Amino acid sequence: MRRRLVPSAWLLPLALLLTACGGNASAGTGTDGQGSVTLDVGDQKGGSEAVLRAAGELKNLNYKIKWSTFTSGPPLLEAVDAGAVDIGGVGNTPPVFAASAGSKISVVAAWHGTSKGDAVLVPTNSRLTVPNQLKGKSIAVAQGSSAHYQLIASLKAAGLGLSDVHVKYLQPADALAAFTSGKVDAWAVWDPYTSQILKAGQGRVLTTGDGITNGLTFQVAAPSALGDPKKAAAVKDYLARLRRAQVWVYGHQQEWAKVWAKDTGLPYDVALASVKRTNSTRVAVAVDRPLVASEQQIADTFTELRLIPKKVDFGAFVDPRFNGDLPPSTTPAKS
Repeated sequence: MRRRLVPSAWLLPLALLLTACGGNASAGTGTDGQGSVTLDVGDQKGGSEAVLRAAGELKNLNYKIKWSTFTSGPPLLEAVDAGAVDIGGVGNTPPVFAASAGSKISVVAAWHGTSKGDAVLVPTNSRLTVPNQLKGKSIAVAQGSSAHYQLIASLKAAGLGLSDVHVKYLQPADALAAFTSGKVDAWAVWDPYTSQILKAGQGRVLTTGDGITNGLTFQVAAPSALGDPKKAAAVKDYLARLRRAQVWVYGHQQEWAKVWAKDTGLPYDVALASVKRTNSTRVAVAVDRPLVASEQQIADTFTELRLIPKKVDFGAFVDPRFNGDLPPSTTPAKS
């Protein structure tokens, strides 16, 4: 039976969403606040600016924020490395690849959420029912993304390795088209793509990263910005606002879903499902030793698979100065 295609109108908005994969940068400008200090913030569609504005956290700023929008984490981190951006948000895997390249980055803040939205999806009519049946099957995934590691970890939990499957490295829009047209057997991806596929009835979850991956997301800063006392003070205030905004999301899920849907072009029901499954589960946590150890495991995995060229000391790329009295990184996510 021919699989129904996801409406093509959804492809463009979803390609612009907050992701942790590779892709192109698309910079824009805009400022909030006042004062002599300008904080250059890297953002992604429906990301930090949208949630801060929705939560009322862009009021009474004594510094300016200049926003630059990127399609994904890796180009954002390239901008941080180049000093074009002072700080920006990414998932748990792009910093590992940036560190392996010797980029000038510092992880300064973290959030721990569930990994239920990180999933290996199969078409609704697929005969696959358990992960070990993926052996010999084709799987789409964005290289260097959080889904890339989630796929590796999920295969390992099923007694398989990357060599046991046919990996197709595709960016989300291409992977979505390949998945819905039956050109791949499975797709390793994250929310809101997971919610999109499930809401459209185009697929089901074979396995998730819950209990397998660390569920961390980060704010990553340029060491040059942290070395400037005035910008470092602005970073501290900015992070406090982001943490309060995340608390606001947990108590205003429907309101945030409406804002997110409008900002990204997502259907409201998809946005709400993603918020409930993933976005509202995040808890601000400390950049601590368990966090470094968890990220080091990701780095070592990619090194062992020769997907990054050399061993990475992830601890050399963190700065815990903004931890304050935050709980440890092992704090359970909200449910």
